[in-house]
Amino acid sequence: MIKIKRLALAFVLFISVSAVSAQDLFMVRSKISFPETMLVLQNAITEQGYTVSRVQRVDIGLTKMGYKTDKYRIVFFGKLKEIEQLSKNHPELVPYLPIQISIFAENGQTLLVSANPQFLAKLYPDPELSNIFTRWEKDLHIILDKVLLE
Repeated sequence: MIKIKRLALAFVLFISVSAVSAQDLFMVRSKISFPETMLVLQNAITEQGYTVSRVQRVDIGLTKMGYKTDKYRIVFFGKLKEIEQLSKNHPELVPYLPIQISIFAENGQTLLVSANPQFLAKLYPDPELSNIFTRWEKDLHIILDKVLLE
């Protein structure tokens, strides 16, 4: 299971082109089961005004590499009009859109990991974007807190 945790951290680090520190990652450990946590997460995302665009299974590739897990997903979400506008006006952000949270089971718990959107502010110091990244950070905290409180 330690390998899975390392792989999740490596994935989140991979999506960032800058050096990542602890403040650039959000991690929540839920004591409820993976399916329940997934449901709470998706509900929290919706309640915060976002739409889940897709849930990508990662476990298939992991099991082919020898890892023993059947519960590993990446949840992609955003606000459609905002993503369309950002993609049009700031195509350099496309690799980071939509927002992502990795969720996986480990030792009877469920972990959620996401990159702090503020790391993008370091790469793209546009004041207009800074406000968006700040809002995303606040919303991610709210979403992850809802999962943590379940």
